[in-house]
Amino acid sequence: MTNEQGNVQTVQELYAAFARRDVPTVLNAFSDDVDWEVAGPADLPICGARHGRDGVGGFFQALGQLFDTERFEPQEFIAQHDKVVVLGRERHRVRSTGRIFEDQWVQVFTLRNGQVIKYQEYLDTAALRDALRPQQVVA
Repeated sequence: MTNEQGNVQTVQELYAAFARRDVPTVLNAFSDDVDWEVAGPADLPICGARHGRDGVGGFFQALGQLFDTERFEPQEFIAQHDKVVVLGRERHRVRSTGRIFEDQWVQVFTLRNGQVIKYQEYLDTAALRDALRPQQVVA
């Protein structure tokens, strides 16, 4: 197995643990000093930079408080050197508004010695902002 194949397998196992809601296994896939960033404005609760496993744990806690996940589908894995790029789709219901947030995303994992040392995510922040906005009642 090449290093690239091993990295893809590590990321696929991380997604499988996420699907099982096995947060300890997910967190163990990340290095102690992982750099984590979801691109987007800091006022969106899941966007911004985090550091270390505690920061990643905080992200998953915020995600669980914010959404009921209806679909999360990693669809394509592209590996080169120490990076795995994953293209996927997701659909969540925002708990506070009842609105649906649905988009396509890109997640980039940088790995060293079988652990994620850097994570970057790119998603449709305009759709997220719309889903978080309370519905206006028209009188």
